[in-house]
Amino acid sequence: MDLSRKDADILRRLAEQQAEIAALPVQRETAELWRALNGLEAVRPLVWINEIPWNEMNVDEELTLQTTDPWARELETGLRRLLYQWRHMPGDMVVEDSVPCPLVVHSTGFGITEDVDILRTDETSSVVSRHFHRQIVEPEDVSKIQMPRVTYDAEVTEARYAAMCALFGDILPVVRVGKKGIWFAPWDELIRWWGVQDAMLDLALRPDMVNAVVSRLVDAYLCELEQWEALNLLSRDDDNTRIGSGGYGYTDELPGEPYDPARVRPANMWGCATAQIFSGVSPEMHWEFALRHEMRWLERWGLTYYGCCEPLDVKMGVLRRIPNLRKISMSPWVDPDRGAAQVGTDYVYSHKPSPAVMAEDTWRLGLARQQLTHVLERTSGCHVEVIMKDISTVRYQPQRLWEWEKMAMEVVRAFSP
Repeated sequence: MDLSRKDADILRRLAEQQAEIAALPVQRETAELWRALNGLEAVRPLVWINEIPWNEMNVDEELTLQTTDPWARELETGLRRLLYQWRHMPGDMVVEDSVPCPLVVHSTGFGITEDVDILRTDETSSVVSRHFHRQIVEPEDVSKIQMPRVTYDAEVTEARYAAMCALFGDILPVVRVGKKGIWFAPWDELIRWWGVQDAMLDLALRPDMVNAVVSRLVDAYLCELEQWEALNLLSRDDDNTRIGSGGYGYTDELPGEPYDPARVRPANMWGCATAQIFSGVSPEMHWEFALRHEMRWLERWGLTYYGCCEPLDVKMGVLRRIPNLRKISMSPWVDPDRGAAQVGTDYVYSHKPSPAVMAEDTWRLGLARQQLTHVLERTSGCHVEVIMKDISTVRYQPQRLWEWEKMAMEVVRAFSP
């Protein structure tokens, strides 16, 4: 962490740009819009873009790293991406006036790591095709799932914090940040160990085994969560933290009571869950093999978000059993009329436009506008966020995403209450 003068100067100049942007009144105004939306107040739909194909986005060297130290390059990457998004495709992005210093936390994991064959079509992209080799085959394989052991490296954390304060402290405050915006998707893990087809068949052929495996994995997740809490490693996420697969966590309802600022607990935070692989599974089976197990996790949190890519417009009957549910993913595969009728004004309708339009041979902005307008017309009266995500490619034409953002902001403003 003993950076060269050149590396330090590059990072400081980027942080100064962040500080200027963070000081703009629009940051507070936009944060208030997210608070209102998450509080189920009547505001226009809000827009956010994430899961960006950064390997395709560099224009005029805006994302080209100039530092040489590995740690400096990690910091530089985050700063350059933040500034790039603000310049070209902010939507309802909020830039906070601080620099996060993540706590250094280690976990032994769940005892299984995926055994996978990978096929790439673009060597610069992290989006790949996978073929998983089964590791869960028989009922006794449940024992392969181990309870993780968590450790906190205070010495390294404090060394990084001191270095970041020396680097940025006179520009932006440096804030220690623990676990927040925690992703909970046990079935995302299971299909990597089980195989997609085999796992789906076993829902019908070996239901007792499926329930035993899911229960064991949820036990492991809860074991990890309880250690994070005991070691005081949790941080509030009612800020510009991504919640679930949706937008920001700004809300007046968290941290709630009781609350000790020196020791954040799950009840002071957002939680989430999803079972994406259950897209073709009935509501009854979704409850039996996913949601009733996930409830043990979801009940720990102050507010929750559910879903990702699975179509949930036909599963609201079981989702309404979640007592602290606030936001629901509505993927590109839902019927927006049915989704709007089922969600109503009881929850935030987290609309996910299809990113496929970005990948076509010819960029059709008019089609993208038509698709977004169609959904917003059908969901008029709902509390809507528009989350453009899962963007595998823009065909190395970053302007597609820039133009989509400008179009989306024009469209949502036409739906102001």
